[in-house]
Amino acid sequence: RKLMSELRQRMLDAMVQRGFAQRTQETYIQAIVRMVKYYRRDPASYTAQEVQAYLLHLVKERHLSYSTMNQAACAAQFLFQVVLGHPREHFQIVFAKAPAKQPELLAREEVARLFAACAVADKRTLLQTIYATGMRVGEACTLRVSDIDSHRDRMCVRVQSGKGGKDRYTILSPTLLELLRSHARRERAHVWLFTNKQGSQPMFIEMAQRAYRAACAYAGITKRGGVHTLRHCFATHLLEAGVDLYSIQKLLGHNHISTTARYLHLTSPQFRPPRDIDPLDLLAGLPAL
Repeated sequence: RKLMSELRQRMLDAMVQRGFAQRTQETYIQAIVRMVKYYRRDPASYTAQEVQAYLLHLVKERHLSYSTMNQAACAAQFLFQVVLGHPREHFQIVFAKAPAKQPELLAREEVARLFAACAVADKRTLLQTIYATGMRVGEACTLRVSDIDSHRDRMCVRVQSGKGGKDRYTILSPTLLELLRSHARRERAHVWLFTNKQGSQPMFIEMAQRAYRAACAYAGITKRGGVHTLRHCFATHLLEAGVDLYSIQKLLGHNHISTTARYLHLTSPQFRPPRDIDPLDLLAGLPAL
């Protein structure tokens, strides 16, 4: 156990030194802990063949997705090649070519129904924030009151330490600003905009995911996907409203425009944006139920 604690700390220190996001650190540690529970011995003694056998076990016996397996492979690659110093050519970790699945998008009417079906006010505001800004769920859960810049010549939301530890700015529409102001007054928000039940820490991602799934069930929405679907809807609905691809890339925080370009395949040629609605104010453009 002492050896495991030392190895865990070495791995954490190496990730901190390289500027890994907190969520990435937690994911990597959890992946290694699960592998240790499988073999029940010091991971420093594992062979490359044993690591590959465990990754295969995740897909064949536990029936997890290839993307989950690749996530575990990333954690293993970091541990064995970076932390433990095994040469890549002698300790190879094979990744799967995960099948590229297009996300199932929600229609605007479904997005409106989803929000209406979310009875808990702070969870509903969180979901609306993700849709209106395109933030990842972890980024939205850790929003601070100070991240909201409501000056008329700025009107933006600062995303701190997003994926890859990068900061960026995204849209703050007038409709979202009013919702956030009401939310802050109601919840008496001082530091974190969205908090746990005790009000002392940011809202847990799992709470947001459960709220999304519960709202989908109540609204009768059966399309697959979690709360990240709202980020996909943000990008696609902006494209359909005529916003250029480069701007959407910056709002989403993508490193490569090719990542953003996949949303071009999801746009609906039949959609025509309302003339009297700002195309960047997605919440204002939702149909009335």
